[in-house]
Amino acid sequence: MAGKLAVIGAGLMGSGIAQVSAQAGWDVVLRDVTDEALTRGTDGIKASYDRFVSKGKMDAEAAQSALARITTTTELEAVADADIVVEAVFEKLEVKHEIFRALDKIVRADTVLASNTSAIPITKIAAVTEHPERVVGAHFFSPVPMMQLCELVRGYKTSDETLATTREFAESVGKTCIVVNRDVAGFVTTRLISALVVEAAKLYESGVATAEDIDTACKLGFGHAMGPLATADLTGVDILLHATGNIYTESQDEKFAPPELMRRMVDAGDIGRKSGQGFYKHA
Repeated sequence: MAGKLAVIGAGLMGSGIAQVSAQAGWDVVLRDVTDEALTRGTDGIKASYDRFVSKGKMDAEAAQSALARITTTTELEAVADADIVVEAVFEKLEVKHEIFRALDKIVRADTVLASNTSAIPITKIAAVTEHPERVVGAHFFSPVPMMQLCELVRGYKTSDETLATTREFAESVGKTCIVVNRDVAGFVTTRLISALVVEAAKLYESGVATAEDIDTACKLGFGHAMGPLATADLTGVDILLHATGNIYTESQDEKFAPPELMRRMVDAGDIGRKSGQGFYKHA
């Protein structure tokens, strides 16, 4: 399967989705609001292809061809003829509503509208469209070129056809899919990691164990590749605080209530690897 894909948002996730899709033969339109954002996104894609070529995982001609299949634009109307649109913008419902409301009027009647959200219910996103049956969750994982999973989320009105088309797309770009059949906030993966990070942060906050020992327990005791507090630093403490907050607001389940420590870390700017300090110090 290959056709025309539009990706809305040229950040880390959007550019990663564009990269693997172009590599798999899709013609990709990458859209963001500024030329600067688009340049950063395409520079990142080129650098990633170059790394694959240098490691012998991709030949130079294939990388050049894939890069040529990606076009960029600041105009939302340029995605009108896409077969599938994947939205990968900031995790704020108002921002997503603005995009999906506009997309619903721009694209063809048979176009699938997918959101890469990790925590916001798909039904809420689809509610502003006239065709909620074609809206679906397609939650990729970072870094997209390396992570094999794609979490497909069925909204309250998502059709079987929409889900099947999205699965076919995700599998065509090399992903293994799981399906979330009930549209709960946080789906499967974000609920699991949020619950684990919240409990790990509470254990650390209350002095039960060090961050290193909590992470070692998960790695050696449970076979996790990375401990929950190291994962929080990699993902961003601010990102996980926002995600757990969304889930808690929706579910009112106390296990998702973020500890005060995480709030204060974000207030202080200690948000993980990207700031140089989180639960660990990063060079």
